[in-house]
Amino acid sequence: MSLLVVGLSHRSAPVSILERASLSADTQAKLLQDTLAAEPAAEATVLATCNRIELYADVDKFHAGVAELSTLLAQHSGVGLDELTPYLYVHYEDRAVHHLFSVACGLDSMVVGEGQILGQIKDTLALGQDLHTAGRLLNDLFQQALRVGKRAHSETGIDRAGQSLVTFGLEQLAQDTDVETWSKGKKALVIGAGSMSSLAAATLARSGVSEIVIANRTLARAERLAQILNEPGGTGVAARAVEMVAVGDELTRADVVVSCTGATGLVLTGEAVEDATRGRRDPLFLLDLAMPRDIDAAAHRIPGVRLVDIESLAEASADAPMAADVDQVRGIVSDEVAAFGAAQRAAHITPTVVALRTMAAEVVAGEVARLEGRLPGLDDKQRAEITQTVRRVVDKLLHAPTVRVKQLASEPGGAGYADALRTLFDLDPETVASVSRADLNDADVKNRGRV
Repeated sequence: MSLLVVGLSHRSAPVSILERASLSADTQAKLLQDTLAAEPAAEATVLATCNRIELYADVDKFHAGVAELSTLLAQHSGVGLDELTPYLYVHYEDRAVHHLFSVACGLDSMVVGEGQILGQIKDTLALGQDLHTAGRLLNDLFQQALRVGKRAHSETGIDRAGQSLVTFGLEQLAQDTDVETWSKGKKALVIGAGSMSSLAAATLARSGVSEIVIANRTLARAERLAQILNEPGGTGVAARAVEMVAVGDELTRADVVVSCTGATGLVLTGEAVEDATRGRRDPLFLLDLAMPRDIDAAAHRIPGVRLVDIESLAEASADAPMAADVDQVRGIVSDEVAAFGAAQRAAHITPTVVALRTMAAEVVAGEVARLEGRLPGLDDKQRAEITQTVRRVVDKLLHAPTVRVKQLASEPGGAGYADALRTLFDLDPETVASVSRADLNDADVKNRGRV
């Protein structure tokens, strides 16, 4: 089996395609279930964010896997396969590992170095575990991706290469003005109460706004976020929650609006924005971080309104300077990819080595039993000494070859050593398979407790 990723992102597809291809939580679950039901895939998980959709799978056939995963992405996204295909990219085996590790470090983000992707990778792994579609390979891969991302942020200055999407968006709204100076005293409206909206509210609070209103379809979630902002020793900003029906009224009082919901249609139409700005003197700043978009693009053309959305953020970040730390992070990624590949190749041969030692133990037991039949006068001490001697001889004979074969298997191109070992010692394929299944079950139990 081999790792395959098929996906599209802000680097490969226009925003209009990404908007149409966005996947709801229910759709993601159905996509994973259908991927596992497809013949080429043994395990799968999907990384879906506002600017990327990537389907990861462990497949036994490359071409069939690419065709099947591409078809499934098209079916569940609602974008026709012919239309979607030109924007899809494919990564296989080590290149797929390299891609995910780069994503985890923020190297493939719209804003280089942003750390929010780590939370999204963690959610991706949790989804695969909850649905039991992520097996040993994807568990190991995504757990390691999280560690690599954390290492990149702790050992380098990659955070200086770019800001979070929220901070970067606010900087684009403020243009040439410092964000804190620009934000001071403004009234903010945050639409949505998910992770991105929560981050936006916290960022606005730190930047100095005087008031934050949280609007959400589920009022309890908005109230919870407002409560966190209002807690003693917290941000010190006045925060309150409202229902979504109150957005129109709040829009007339707000200076800056950040919207990031999971809605499939527009949350703020051009007409609603135009009505809210009628007669006002101060400009209205809108930041749309949703995919598909929450705010009508027509708001761009309304006098006194400045709108920054995912599309304009992509254009602005394309010209952002790269920090020197990026090269250091790339080195970390390359080293970690090599280490991950070596560990996976070594793990691949372990069931064969275990099966070989199991067979050797059975041979020893059989020979000792045969000896007892021929020499029935042996006492317990003599029998134990002979048994221990035979075991030591077998262990010494097997030690060097099994250690060496693990070393060879961990090197690039070493996958064939497991097959050679099975052939040379005529190992029972079912015994090897049973060891693999037991190892997989143990790994699943351990990994489910580590997210």
